[in-house]
Amino acid sequence: MAIDTVDFASTGGRHELVGGSATFASLAAGLFTDVRMVGVVGKDFPQTTLDTLKKRRVDLSGVQIVEGETFRWHGRYNEDLSARVSLATHLNVFEHFHPAVPAPYRSSDLVLLGNIHPSLQAEVLDQVEKPKLVAADTMNFWIHGTPNELRALLSRVDLLILNEEEARDLSGQRNIARVGRELLKMGPSRVVVKQGEYGAYLFDEHGPFHAPAFPIEDVVDPTGAGDTFAGAMLGWLDAQGAITPATLREAVIFGSAVASLCVEKYGTEALLNAGKDDIDARVGAFARLVRHEHAPA
Repeated sequence: MAIDTVDFASTGGRHELVGGSATFASLAAGLFTDVRMVGVVGKDFPQTTLDTLKKRRVDLSGVQIVEGETFRWHGRYNEDLSARVSLATHLNVFEHFHPAVPAPYRSSDLVLLGNIHPSLQAEVLDQVEKPKLVAADTMNFWIHGTPNELRALLSRVDLLILNEEEARDLSGQRNIARVGRELLKMGPSRVVVKQGEYGAYLFDEHGPFHAPAFPIEDVVDPTGAGDTFAGAMLGWLDAQGAITPATLREAVIFGSAVASLCVEKYGTEALLNAGKDDIDARVGAFARLVRHEHAPA
């Protein structure tokens, strides 16, 4: 849970945007199911956002509100929004954070471990009982900085979600098929490789599956799109009840659909305004992207 300042080459800066992996993922998952959130914020975190999260099916019993300032990040995107650099990161109250999972949360069927230190992700797993599926996100910082802790975590994870650059870094491979194969050897039984505007791959024992990304003409802010994807994917899975090869593939489509909505506005604005009709329309548009039976001769 964070407060972001983001600079854009074409539209200038946006200050004090509510962000953070847990925020984006919880709002996205809350479009489909009830969510239990674990995190930490300072007294400066907007109460209006906490109230909105509660209204969006997010239980905040696991969110610690402590003295001090919320985690803050300042980044800058390049002209076409394809890359960004971090200008400043202030851990603030997150520096000494240890996740405390409330007793009612510990029986959760699905667990999404956001992009934090692998040892903190492991702390969460130590506190939950027997989830049907554990999903984890990670990044290059942990891949290079804490390789042993990350490898130990991967042996406890069912689904690894990461972007293409991170996947190649972790696997040591360049070819996407080999990337998927090597990552599966590390412990997870399923791997999702996000490719931004090019879609996402799912690798599991049934072979690779690829979902396209919805082509957006005017991308406004990519911040949080990956967390939105992961949250929507697990929210959809939870709403279906059964975790099967079919529901996993559907979940990738729904994750991509909600993420495509997210990038059309700044921060969490699009997620806060999205509804069932918006999601259904975008999923329907995805189907038309790959439909070929009635293509012109």
